[in-house]
Amino acid sequence: MAELTLDPKTTALILIDLQHGIIALPVKPYSGPEVAERGSKLAAAFRAAGSTVAYVRVDMADILHLPADQQMRDPNAPPPPAIASQLAPESGYQEGDLLITKRQWGAFYDTGLDQQLRRRGIRTIVICGIATNIGVESTARAAFDMGYALVFVEDAMATISAEAHEFSIKGIFTRMGRVRSLNEVVAALGQ
Repeated sequence: MAELTLDPKTTALILIDLQHGIIALPVKPYSGPEVAERGSKLAAAFRAAGSTVAYVRVDMADILHLPADQQMRDPNAPPPPAIASQLAPESGYQEGDLLITKRQWGAFYDTGLDQQLRRRGIRTIVICGIATNIGVESTARAAFDMGYALVFVEDAMATISAEAHEFSIKGIFTRMGRVRSLNEVVAALGQ
């Protein structure tokens, strides 16, 4: 595996859906609170290096609902409480971080995220969050299509099953970018 080095000026950390209604879900191979805590550690390291930190949250009351054989949530159920869409404090969000609100799985469509990153000269995205094979993978696929270099923080993401997590990590992410641990990513920043 090649050594990872990151230029803090052209690298952004994107944290996906570390909000109350998501980190409370039963996810694997790491728990939601573990992922949020690791995301917070990454954010602190990226801020210290002078990098861009972006938190993405999904508006759970306004998420896109299209016909599907297996709905993510009953479309006739009352909307979740507003707090479900708010970032969890343990995720480490701070004033000055970018805050992006999405209404579908991926963080790029109709959110202004690409414009915010390009204005800052970002060429590499380090990504983590919940769920590995949903919000993280959808965001990564769009970023890959737009020409961003990608780094995936394997121990700072989780999803509905360890098998689904492993499939995205080994079957998809290794073909789109580099998969590393939190410690390897922090070391690559020179922190």
